[in-house]
Amino acid sequence: MQPETSPVFVRVGRLRDIPVGYARGYRVGRYEVAVFNVGGELHALENSCPHQGGPLADGWLEGPLITCPWHGWCFDVRSGKMTLGEFARVPRFGLQVRGEDLYVSTEPLEDA
Repeated sequence: MQPETSPVFVRVGRLRDIPVGYARGYRVGRYEVAVFNVGGELHALENSCPHQGGPLADGWLEGPLITCPWHGWCFDVRSGKMTLGEFARVPRFGLQVRGEDLYVSTEPLEDA
C-alpha cells in the first residue's frame, strides 16, 4: 500500500481577478487550468475541451455551464461532465482560497 500524498497547491492570482460570471485561465505546473466564478463559488477544470482542445476559459459561462468557444461542447463546471452524455469529461482541479489569494492544485482530482 502506497502512502497518501497531500496535493500541492500553487498561487495563481487574487479572487478579484475573476468576477462573478467569468472565467480565467492559468498555467499550473504542466496543465492549463480554467477557474470559473459561478455566483461567487469557484470551480476549476482543465482548460482544454476534450473534443479538439478549445480553451474553455474563453467560452460562454451561463450559470454552472461552460460552452466551448470552438465547437459548442458544453460541460458542467461543478463536475466536469458533458451535458449531453457520459462520453466526455474534463478533469477537475482542487482550489483553495487563502485570504484574497487563489491557489490551484498542480494535479487533477482523483475523481476526474
